[in-house]
Amino acid sequence: MFRLLLLSVGMMFMLSACATSVEADPNSPVVSPTEGAGETPAQVNPYQPLESDAALQRGEAFLDSTDVLILESYPVQINLVLTGNLPTPCHQLRIAVNQPDEANRILVEVYSVVDPEQVCIQMLQPFEATYSLGSFPSGSYTILVNGEEVGQFDS
Repeated sequence: MFRLLLLSVGMMFMLSACATSVEADPNSPVVSPTEGAGETPAQVNPYQPLESDAALQRGEAFLDSTDVLILESYPVQINLVLTGNLPTPCHQLRIAVNQPDEANRILVEVYSVVDPEQVCIQMLQPFEATYSLGSFPSGSYTILVNGEEVGQFDS
């Protein structure tokens, strides 16, 4: 009987330890885990072209769909969601975005890079990437990906 009582007390102790949680103050500001941590450009945009890409061979990125997301924030933030395939699993996705031109067109270039000396299985590698374009001054903008219009928005 004493063992049963000791076992049940031990179980209650373990369950209560698992059940305790710390609730966040609802009035405290939300902070990104990397905010203020000295982000590098590769952390902000993991798909940005790199200096080391000069030694790599440029390839295609086959796009199946592109979506423009307008986030409800102030200022308005624009995201680009890309889905498609890379030629092989060894290819790395690159996204290069130019500043809006005089006609407020945002030109986005999506491609891949690969080491030509690397031996790789020949099969398509699916990808889905969300790329933050950021915010823009007031105006109407058109987004073109690899020369094709994919959406418009007003800022």
